[in-house]
Amino acid sequence: MLLDRRALMLGGAAWASLPVAGTARAQAANTVKLGVITDLSGPFADLAGQGAILATRQAVKEAESLGFRVEVLSADHQNRPDIASNIARQWFDREGVDALVDVPASSAALAVAGIVREKNKVYLASSPGTAELHGAQCNANTVQWTYDTWMLANSTGGALVRDGGDSWFFVTADYAFGHSMEAEATRFITAAGGKVLGSARYPFPATTDFSAFLLRAQASRAKIIALNFGGVDLVTAVKQSAEFGLGRRGNTRVAAMILFITEVHALGLAAAQGLVCSESFYWDLNDRSRAFSARLKANFGVAAPTMVHAGCYAATLHYLKAVADMGVAAAKASGAATMARMKAMPTDDDTFGPGRIRADGRKIHPVYLFQVKAPEESRGPWDYYKLLQTTPAEQAFRPESEGGCPLTRA
Repeated sequence: MLLDRRALMLGGAAWASLPVAGTARAQAANTVKLGVITDLSGPFADLAGQGAILATRQAVKEAESLGFRVEVLSADHQNRPDIASNIARQWFDREGVDALVDVPASSAALAVAGIVREKNKVYLASSPGTAELHGAQCNANTVQWTYDTWMLANSTGGALVRDGGDSWFFVTADYAFGHSMEAEATRFITAAGGKVLGSARYPFPATTDFSAFLLRAQASRAKIIALNFGGVDLVTAVKQSAEFGLGRRGNTRVAAMILFITEVHALGLAAAQGLVCSESFYWDLNDRSRAFSARLKANFGVAAPTMVHAGCYAATLHYLKAVADMGVAAAKASGAATMARMKAMPTDDDTFGPGRIRADGRKIHPVYLFQVKAPEESRGPWDYYKLLQTTPAEQAFRPESEGGCPLTRA
């Protein structure tokens, strides 16, 4: 477990000398502590990882006028729920952390969300995709910011069925995100008149050879072989599928149900071209997204932020605005009250534009369906996507009435 600590001053520079006891107490009372739990060494290190920490620090940097001190801690949870839970408890009990950011791997995120609720802190979820975070396992202390399995199934799955992909086989990571992704996609496919011919679940994160699972998928003769996982595993599986000729001949198509720009970069356009994906942020989408990406690159050297990085930035920035609005003492006293203030305030930032947080903790914004460009279509570094369609914010995510979140019950 790797731990790091960074302190930034909102509204002034850090102190150059050690304070006396009274000053120390005053500083502590006026300090908000953020803890970024992320994957620094595993399959999600590129799409989250160090970039998630730096994006959080970018939000802190941009909140300089708010007039209170912010300390940023970070740790590698190795995508294990037990390690993530231990870090969260230690930070809450010993370090006085007020809010957690990120937490890749849905199983780890669900475990951490329970602890956040118990300790009455705040959880700003960007990496995890399970829709349970704002569904049956929602709580008043958590916001799910960036994407989720329902959104991906709605946008990517729906588009592929409409394009003729009416028979599917799933290769699924055997943990919370994979299960949720498979269930949500199945509902959309069958509702549209398609069929799921079978599925294969692989041990996560202990798998590097996907050949057996891909061969089972190929034998099913499904038109769509859907990969319900991301990160390094996805890159490996797409490369291995190419070795079997999947997606390159016949009427079988490989679909990445979740895809990040860092994975496209790792694959290269020659291998990734034609893949369809849904994202809520793309660095080159508009003037505001380009401006944010330029700041993050200038300040911290991030070449092209993922939507997870964008979510860490936007959620942190909105949280800090809510703290300023209600006062540091009140925000530190109750995470649920702080989240309620966040929900009451409209969101607006350079990554996602205007939006809002629903009562169930789901942040809503438009979702974009992209296709990966062919090498000859790219105009330069990281120019990887062309926009196919936009789903408006109010249609992009599961309706509150269907999620089963207790917070939405009358």
